[in-house]
Amino acid sequence: MNLSILLITFGLLLIAGLGLDALGRLTRLPRITLLVLFGLAIGPSGVDLLPISVTEWYDIVAKLALTMIAFLLGGELSRNTLTAHGRAILAVSLSVTVVTVATIGLGLFAMGVGASLALLLAGIGLATDPAATRDVVQETGKTGRFAKTVLGVVAIDDAWGVIAFSIILGLVAGVGSGNGVADGLAEGLTEVFGAVLVGLAIGVPAAFATGRIAPGEPTLVEALGVVLLCAGLSLHLEVSFLLAGMTAGMVVVNFARHHDYPFHEIEHISWPFLVLFFVLAGAAVDFDALAGAGTLAAAFIVLRMAGRLLGGWLGGTVGGLPRREASLVGLALTPQAGVALGMALVASEATPAIGDTILVTTVATTIFFELFGPLLTRAVLLQVYGRKHLS
Repeated sequence: MNLSILLITFGLLLIAGLGLDALGRLTRLPRITLLVLFGLAIGPSGVDLLPISVTEWYDIVAKLALTMIAFLLGGELSRNTLTAHGRAILAVSLSVTVVTVATIGLGLFAMGVGASLALLLAGIGLATDPAATRDVVQETGKTGRFAKTVLGVVAIDDAWGVIAFSIILGLVAGVGSGNGVADGLAEGLTEVFGAVLVGLAIGVPAAFATGRIAPGEPTLVEALGVVLLCAGLSLHLEVSFLLAGMTAGMVVVNFARHHDYPFHEIEHISWPFLVLFFVLAGAAVDFDALAGAGTLAAAFIVLRMAGRLLGGWLGGTVGGLPRREASLVGLALTPQAGVALGMALVASEATPAIGDTILVTTVATTIFFELFGPLLTRAVLLQVYGRKHLS
């Protein structure tokens, strides 16, 4: 790969991202949706204008961007937020996790889908798109209780999702390989606890060491160093970089008592990475593979939507949200992107017999949820708050 071509390509994509951001303000379409559509148009399945390897660079950019977002979402789970909204966040996240797995798994099994495939797709259905959700919340300017609850749920929701998927994959792979359920389950739990330990190992010293150069104010260099360590160590140890990033962010925000400002300096550089991430996500889509998705993808979409709605309503009711917010919170949690694709790749490698079906179905459904999910999140926020009122 010619370095000059790579730099020119990334530069043009970032400039195009600025234009799409402006277009989003005029059309009221989420800029995430516009970026994905732009990627679809210029990628190999479109006019094929990108001179770089989409697959290679998408994987690198996705891990960096998602670790940044995981860290920021972990930072949303401060003691004050959990005290004020913790009941709703915990109730909604647990309910959405359990109900979504049950709805997708049982629904697909009732349609005649094999148990292993149904369970793995149910686990993949738990993945959300924290980057898109957080960006839509920021773009609409909503900062009240409901918005904070949605951000908190997205952070914990992906954590539950990674944990549940790891356990499901361990069980399915263990039974399929003949190693036994216990060995598979142990492997899944090792990944989960390993990610938490990585987050703690980075987050605890960061909580006490950062914010000393500029007293009380964490610097951009400190923030980026923490995120890169989380991503790099997680990948090296083969544990979840999402869960590690969330853990580190949560530890820092709750234990860095000397910080006068939130540890959100990473926000200043996360958006350029997210522009590249969403454009390359759209460009990575293979339209030829989508033709084989058919009924299974359609059923997955319907069942996931049903699980989000029912789980959100049940959890919101138990968590004390007003009736209107409880009925809508599940729709705000529909975006899905890179995490789901990552889960699908891992599942396809572990279960080669059904790997192609998992990948094709996940690609097809991810496109749907990445295009229409941010629209639903935006619509819900405007419905709850109104177009002009901020709370």
